Amino acid sequence: MATARKRPKTAHMLGIGLDNHDGHIRVTQGDNFSIFDGSEETHERMQRACIKVNEKLARKGKHLADATRAEIHDLLAEVD
Repeated sequence: MATARKRPKTAHMLGIGLDNHDGHIRVTQGDNFSIFDGSEETHERMQRACIKVNEKLARKGKHLADATRAEIHDLLAEVD
């Protein structure tokens, strides 16, 4: 009988902007996040939020995969 290997826990934030009306395609990828489309303002706002969440977790000595959903939700509320 084969034993199942445990995969390392991973997490990724995904932002999709739906308010793009200028036809410009925006894509940004960073540590633990990917952001697609949106207006310039929305896209930049999502970028800042993802970067700030990563920074706040790093100050706590954590990675995104180590954080609970509630903790990520709270961090996003602080950034907004």
